Amino acid sequence: MPWSALSDQGQPPSSQADTAAYRLLVLGDSLSAAYGLKQHQGWVSLLQNIWRDDKVPIDVVNAAISGETTDGGLARLPRLLEQHNPSHVLIELGGNDGLQGHPVDKLKANLTQMITLAKASDATVLLQDMQIPTNYGKRYTDMFSQAFDDVAAEQNVVLVPFFLESIALDPSLMQRDKIHPNADAQPQIAEWMNTTLKPLILPAG
Repeated sequence: MPWSALSDQGQPPSSQADTAAYRLLVLGDSLSAAYGLKQHQGWVSLLQNIWRDDKVPIDVVNAAISGETTDGGLARLPRLLEQHNPSHVLIELGGNDGLQGHPVDKLKANLTQMITLAKASDATVLLQDMQIPTNYGKRYTDMFSQAFDDVAAEQNVVLVPFFLESIALDPSLMQRDKIHPNADAQPQIAEWMNTTLKPLILPAG
């Protein structure tokens, strides 16, 4: 899970974008960067394949980098918005902030600034809920979890449920580090994200 990525090696973002009515920019960390796997095995690539096979008019740009924090995401976002002009942005960041014990107020400020930047570029923002273990105690963990609810409510954006909620509890779906989902888990994540994200991106009807 994202709280492990202290030792992750950064990977360059990979764009799978084609030409479609909608473009989803995934701004994330190791959970979206196919950590420990080939890029094509990761859930983001698999999700793009699902949408292409089903002729869903959504392109995906994977701008996830292992080890990324909200500081890094905020620094990279302006150029990514300019370069890719996404219609939607999924912010899947914050886990590494939590593992490193970053101040929750700073986490919330960074998330808020990213949302503001994305909205200013006319993109719709989806905020990925994140979870961390209780390394820093219950108080910090509770404050961390509440931060995502607060930011989503304050900024009026959709809070997407944590996509490893059940997978993280199944050792057969996790890598040997017991932190990152393995290759077997990726199709499950992709299918879950397909079901969750598609109705949030495509217009009703």
